[in-house]
This record gives sequence, C-alpha cells and structure tokens, in this order.
Amino acid sequence: MGAPTPLQADSHLPREGGADRAIVEVAVGVLIRADGAFLLTSRPAGKVYAGYWEFPGGKLEEGESVEQALRRELQEEIGITIGAAHAWKQELVDYPHALVRLNFCKVFDWSGQLHMREGQSFAWQQLPVQVSPVLPGTVPVIQWFEQERAAG
Repeated sequence: MGAPTPLQADSHLPREGGADRAIVEVAVGVLIRADGAFLLTSRPAGKVYAGYWEFPGGKLEEGESVEQALRRELQEEIGITIGAAHAWKQELVDYPHALVRLNFCKVFDWSGQLHMREGQSFAWQQLPVQVSPVLPGTVPVIQWFEQERAAG
C-alpha cells in the first residue's frame, strides 16, 4: 500500500517546488464548545488564501510535537491556552504553494478570551457552515463532522 493520495487544492495551478517538495507539518486546533459549535478563523491579509476560513493552527517548529506546536500557535494567533489536545485525523493537502500535512486535534478545554492577534475574523459555526470561502484543507473536517452527526 502506497502513501495516501493528497487532496489537490486548485489543481489547475502549477506546484511550486515540483513533485519532490518536502511535506510541511501543521498542527490544527478544532476547538469545540459544549453546544457542539466549532471555531473557524479567517486567514489574515498578506497570507496565501487570505480571507479563506480555516481551523486555527500553524507550522511545527524544529523539535516540536503536534501538541506543542498547537499550544504555541493558539497562544500566538488567538490568545488562548488550551487544555488537552486530542489527536484526531490527518490530511495531506497539495496546495500550489506547499505540500502540507494537517494534523487535526480536537480541543474541548481552553482558557482566556479569543483575541485575533493577526487581524483575522472568527466565527463559531455549526453544520451547515455559514462562512465562505472555506480553505480546501478545511473541507474534509466539515465532512468528518457530517459523518459523525450521521452516525449518531
């Protein structure tokens, strides 16, 4: 069995770095409130896919675990301190600018008030998601939520 086929984002665009580019590891926080709503944030101006909605997180730094990176990124980006991060699923996404492995963690416990430190917006969402456009790497998570809801 070979490597999983990555989700192709904007497949009509050329891939920077070609076929042999390195995978960028990213920690992603799926913050879920007691009422089932989940947090989406918009990508800040000046970043690739600016204005698209995604789950917050960021790249792992050298020597960091997914959970360590997620703690750092959520503190830096949205001003909260998380409790346990529950490893959930991974998705490999082939964006034109990078090949990214998204390491999704569910987070049910955090402290602090949301503070969008990069000028982004945030929205608590339920299914169906009302904000758009949604980042291609975010789409599978919404589908996973739909599957969980259907399974009861």
